[in-house]
Formats: sequence, structure tokens, C-alpha cells
Amino acid sequence: MTPLEFLQRLAALVPRPRLHLIRFHGVLAPNAALRSQIVPSEADPAADTADGAGESLSPSTQARMSWAQLLKRVFAIDLTTCPQCGGALTILAAIEDPAVIIKILTHLGLPSRAPPRAPARLDAFLQTA
Repeated sequence: MTPLEFLQRLAALVPRPRLHLIRFHGVLAPNAALRSQIVPSEADPAADTADGAGESLSPSTQARMSWAQLLKRVFAIDLTTCPQCGGALTILAAIEDPAVIIKILTHLGLPSRAPPRAPARLDAFLQTA
């Protein structure tokens, strides 16, 4: 198999954009007549709080994770604890004005522009095709 044939077969396996990868058929299909008898209904929020179990939110009503929690989850960067003492940190402000950001970075002696992008490298595997 040549490298070009391999890439053609590999590209055929990639799904189209915005296409659902999970499809349900039969009674699990979205418009099936018997779906309501098989799929459990959502829990009643009033019944959960009446039991005294505390506030339990369904997945659709849960609050989104903060960006600090997302950074901790994805990159293992904990922005809520101090790296020196281990104490709790709080976010005071998020600076979004580009002019203020440039002024702060130049005052600190840091570059105010992102480094230029490197050109794409050609792979020897693709050059043989």
C-alpha cells in the first residue's frame, strides 16, 4: 500500500463535521413510540429537596466550571492555591483591555507580542507520495 492510498483510507474513516457519532435505532430512537416506557424520566427536583437530601442538581441545571477549575482539570495547573505557602488564592480581576495588557507587560520587561509562528515542516513520509 502506498502512503497516498493509506491516507485515502484513513481520511475515509474520519467523520464529517457536526455529525452525531452515536445513533439510536428501535425503541431508543428519539421519536419511538415506546421510548417513554424504556428510558427513565428525569427526577422531580421538588421531590429531591423534600427528602432532605440537600440540593441535587440535574446535569442540565448544573453551573459551568470556572476557567480556573478547567485549567486544573485539563492541565493540572492549580490557580486557587499559592505555590509557596499552599494558602487559598482568589481572583481579584481579569484584565481584558489590550492597551492595559501591553502597558503592564512592557513595564515588567516581558514581550507584549506573541512570538511568530514557525513555518510548517514537511514530513519525509508525505514527500514520497
